[in-house]
Amino acid sequence: MALNCGIVGLPNVGKSTIFSALTSAPAEAANYPFCTINPNVGIVDVPDFRLKKLAEIFNPKRVVPATVEFVDIAGLVKGASKGEGLGNQFLSHIREVGVIAHVVRCFDNPDIIHVANRVDPWDDIETINTELALADLETLQKRRERAERALKVQGKDQQKQAELTLLAIQKVQAVLEQGKPARSAPLSEEERVALYDAHLITMKPQIYVCNVDEQGMRGDNPYVAQVRSIAAAEGTEVIKICGKFEAELADLESEEEKRAFLAELGLEESGLSLLIHAAYRLLGLRTFFTAGEDECRAWTIHAGDTAPKAAGVIHSDFEKGFIKAEVYSFEDLITYGSEAKIKEAGKYRIEGKEYVVQDGDIMFFRFNV
Repeated sequence: MALNCGIVGLPNVGKSTIFSALTSAPAEAANYPFCTINPNVGIVDVPDFRLKKLAEIFNPKRVVPATVEFVDIAGLVKGASKGEGLGNQFLSHIREVGVIAHVVRCFDNPDIIHVANRVDPWDDIETINTELALADLETLQKRRERAERALKVQGKDQQKQAELTLLAIQKVQAVLEQGKPARSAPLSEEERVALYDAHLITMKPQIYVCNVDEQGMRGDNPYVAQVRSIAAAEGTEVIKICGKFEAELADLESEEEKRAFLAELGLEESGLSLLIHAAYRLLGLRTFFTAGEDECRAWTIHAGDTAPKAAGVIHSDFEKGFIKAEVYSFEDLITYGSEAKIKEAGKYRIEGKEYVVQDGDIMFFRFNV
């Protein structure tokens, strides 16, 4: 299970620059709108100090981190929901991602054109969010028509499902018409499932990414403060990223150099790491590990997944024939130093089908197919 993150925003706010810095993959970047037509895609490793520590302890033949797919989606403009600026094509790309990183320009530079000829995070965010909401309202109308047809021609079970869908549509439409995202609608879990196939854009979790200059990395400016106030009202997170710093960091080869570079800026983590970890939190994702002499690997699951579901992430046969899981925590490995010592301390556990996997668990699965 790979995290899938779409980078969106107005033209010329620095999406492609940030994408290139985060992924070390070249993306077309230019000082004019719509230089990105087709989405750029980059795969990056999830930073996780625990996997590095496992590799030091087990000295495996290979180390396989979890990954994140970043999709750099072309800039949206006012009217995108009606097709302005190739808007319909761009909106279709957003529907395919799991979480949205909304890049907002938070720096002044007369040499870099702003599509509205002014730097105004509040207005920029409202423009993007309005277009996404309008696109969702159009999608809801089509979904409503399908549900109403089902009420007339389907059997009782399908009619009951259509009634549930129409109730969910009514709730979501009410918040969208107020300019709020679909994710803020008071939906039951059943209603949320009923609307899943609509793939509403504003139902997706959203993180605000403040694109700042070098000075902005050393403290908040008024633009960043605006974004933080908007994010707080929405109950989401804000990440500050300076594309120039991220590009310079990516060029450094050793971990020692990278840590020293971050320390000079008074930072503990890179923008990439902050963004990935924020996305994990918003999506409720967790990491477990498999470790041994052949391989140390990080696996991504959802919070609340049981041991058989975690086994299924490795291979579907593991889930079908699950017998038990041998489990210990990363913290216990650090405390005791080896599997043998963990067993001596009684911290090595055998868990069954009902066990809920915890973040940082190190697991070995027994199965039979």
